[in-house]
Amino acid sequence: MSVTTYHPGTSWLHAVPAGPKLLGLALAVTGVLLTSHVAVVGTELAITALLYPATRMPFRLLWRNTRVLLPFLALVVAFQLLTATWQKSLVIGGQLLIVVLLAGLVTATTKVSTMLVLFERLARPLARVGVSPRRVALVLALTIRCIPLVASAWHTSSDAYRARGMRRTSWRVVVPVIVRLLRSAEALGEAITARGVAVDQPVSRHDQR
Repeated sequence: MSVTTYHPGTSWLHAVPAGPKLLGLALAVTGVLLTSHVAVVGTELAITALLYPATRMPFRLLWRNTRVLLPFLALVVAFQLLTATWQKSLVIGGQLLIVVLLAGLVTATTKVSTMLVLFERLARPLARVGVSPRRVALVLALTIRCIPLVASAWHTSSDAYRARGMRRTSWRVVVPVIVRLLRSAEALGEAITARGVAVDQPVSRHDQR
């Protein structure tokens, strides 16, 4: 299971409604991206990391959220070292890490059903042009749910590959990852069908529990 799935709890961040929480995330990300000094980015990163224990999140969730980004982060930092300064590479790398940690914290403290209700409410103006708000909300909610599934499938396949004595992850891991994702998609479709969910049916309060 990925860090970015919902983690039940009773912290102050769990109690914050989805709307203000996502607005706060947008403002925080904007502030982080406007930062250009290494020391300031380092301070922001430290504060972000401290938010995990402050919201009673286990340390393993912080580590898993960071580990998922490490390969991509290493490539970005290396590229910036070749094309710019080391200060610029640290700033960009730190910004990426902060954004991922903040987003992971929000999704870990917010139910997908709650986000679905919020997205549907925000998408209601689109109904005037023939777009179903329910469909838009469902797509966004499934996107949030499926992104961590990709990371989880990759790590599971990589661990299985190394368990067979292979030291490095090969391109062959792509095949079992795709198979896992297809099976997950099939199971998700069966679960939706079994519950009789209709994309044009409004979300009830019972579904949010």
